[in-house]
Amino acid sequence: MRAIAGIDYEIRGIENIPDEPTIFASKHQSMWETVSFWWFFRAPVYVMKKELRSIPFWGWYARKCQQVFVDRSGGAGALKKMVRDSLEGLNSGRNLIIFPEGSRAPAGEKLHYHPGIAALYSRLSRRVVPVALNSGVFWGRREFLKRPGRIIIEFLPPIEVGLTRKEFAHELENQIESATDKLVAEAYESLKAR
Repeated sequence: MRAIAGIDYEIRGIENIPDEPTIFASKHQSMWETVSFWWFFRAPVYVMKKELRSIPFWGWYARKCQQVFVDRSGGAGALKKMVRDSLEGLNSGRNLIIFPEGSRAPAGEKLHYHPGIAALYSRLSRRVVPVALNSGVFWGRREFLKRPGRIIIEFLPPIEVGLTRKEFAHELENQIESATDKLVAEAYESLKAR
C-alpha cells in the first residue's frame, strides 16, 4: 500500500493479543482493516451480514472460508446461530473478528453498537480484545482516492470475563471510541504537519 497510495501502518498493543483463539471487537472505518486483519491473523473468522454472501466471488470465497453470516433481521434465532457458528470458528483454532457497529463509520463518527458482541461475550464466556484504529482518515469510505499517511491500529487490553452484558457493552464501546478518537486526532495532526 505504501508504494501505491503512500499509506503505511503501525500496530500498537501487540502485547494485548492473547495466545489462544480470541474475539476481537474492532472499530470499522474502511476496507483496509478487513483486508489487513485477514493477513495479520492468518485467515480469521469474520462475523458479517448475510447480504455479503451475494457479492460475486467475495460471497463464494467467504462461504468457502467458513465465515459467520448474520441475518440482522432474524431475531433471537439468528443470534443463537451466530453464537454457535462463532464458537465453531474459535474451537477450530481461528480468531474471531466482529465489527460491533455492523457497518463502516467515517472517521470521527460513531454508529449504534449492536447486541451481537455482548451475546458472544456472555454466552461464550470469552474475553474480548477491543480494537481502535484511524484507517478512515486515509482510506475513506466510498472514496476512490486514498490519502498518504500512517494508519494506526491499536489492540487494547482484553475485557475479562465476568461483567454483565450491560457492563460489558458500556466498557467495550467506551474503550473503542475513546481510543479511536485519540488515534483519529493523531492522524489529523500528522496531516496538518505536512
